[in-house]
Amino acid sequence: MEDRTKNSSPEIKKLGELISDIKIAMLVTVSGGNSLHSAPLVTQEVQPDGSLWFIISRASQKASDIQNENRVNITYSGSGKYVSVTGFAELVDNQPEKVRELWSKAYETWFPQGPNDPNVQLLKVEIEKAEYWEGHSNPVAKILEFVKLTTGSKHVKMGSHGELNLRH
Repeated sequence: MEDRTKNSSPEIKKLGELISDIKIAMLVTVSGGNSLHSAPLVTQEVQPDGSLWFIISRASQKASDIQNENRVNITYSGSGKYVSVTGFAELVDNQPEKVRELWSKAYETWFPQGPNDPNVQLLKVEIEKAEYWEGHSNPVAKILEFVKLTTGSKHVKMGSHGELNLRH
């Protein structure tokens, strides 16, 4: 994933840092009948404005759901970090240069005709807010904090939690 947040606000930089090494995200959409649907996908890019870019299939349930309801949630989990992003999804057409910019050979499994495959669909998510939890990544620190917790120590810090407001 490309992180272009270096010249962004502190909130957007923090989001970029949190998700930069997490390969797979789970996109939650609202399906017909107001039920929730989750599907894995790969974040291709974090823009300086905090928007996220993905490549999906035009024929997917994700695309169909977003046409009817564009509020989405995206969750990330990895390396002791957990991030929940809420925002508004947009299906983006007529940007073949953006498809080529985000394209990787791995997508040919789903899109055999390459970036010009008619089923390729760009998905852009404008982030409203993000919530995150960071734990210790060092296993020894995790064990020490757990021991403190089990022995009744009042000074236990298992990690940090925060919220990022990206749309003011």
